[in-house]
Amino acid sequence: MPGMHFDDVTSAAIGAFHDARLLSIAAANAESRRSDVDVWRWIETNHRCNSMLWDEEDQARRRDVADASIAANKRAIDGFNQRRNDAIEKVDEALLLRLEGIVPAPNAWHNSESAGSMIDRLSILSLKTFHMHAQAMRDDATEEHRAACHAKHARLQLQRADLGCCLDTLLASAIEGRAYWRIYRQYKMYNDAALNPYLYGGKQ
Repeated sequence: MPGMHFDDVTSAAIGAFHDARLLSIAAANAESRRSDVDVWRWIETNHRCNSMLWDEEDQARRRDVADASIAANKRAIDGFNQRRNDAIEKVDEALLLRLEGIVPAPNAWHNSESAGSMIDRLSILSLKTFHMHAQAMRDDATEEHRAACHAKHARLQLQRADLGCCLDTLLASAIEGRAYWRIYRQYKMYNDAALNPYLYGGKQ
């Protein structure tokens, strides 16, 4: 099976994919044509949702538009966030399929964060580094602003590298039965009309 040893989902490959998508708006917004069982379909979906979330979050901070515009941004944020979390779970499902038949050792460590959640965080860090770099290069900003953003960009790059190393370690250890993780369902109750009391009529 391709990528049985997670050779295709290294942090380096994921980082390169995230960065390439941010450089192409059309690619970032395009719906995936990959198979539902392909982990890359869901990595792509997750990253696309995070990219859309970033833009909507920026717009939601505006003070020069009508409240209705901000409400529309907030509703869009809610939708993208739900799809983002659904994609995280799909990433975990696809990765765990590759571990079928591997039984964790009795002393294997249980990683508290799933691999899908780590990949989601890598997506967010790619967005942060991308936009922080743009701030550091602004011609219309002060030298103090650019210097501060350069320093923040360097720290974000370190955080991204550290997280990538942790993901690679988890996947390599899981193949050897020395580590494991579980899928943690998000259960976004506020999005469920059967669970949100303001939606099913329990509260006014």
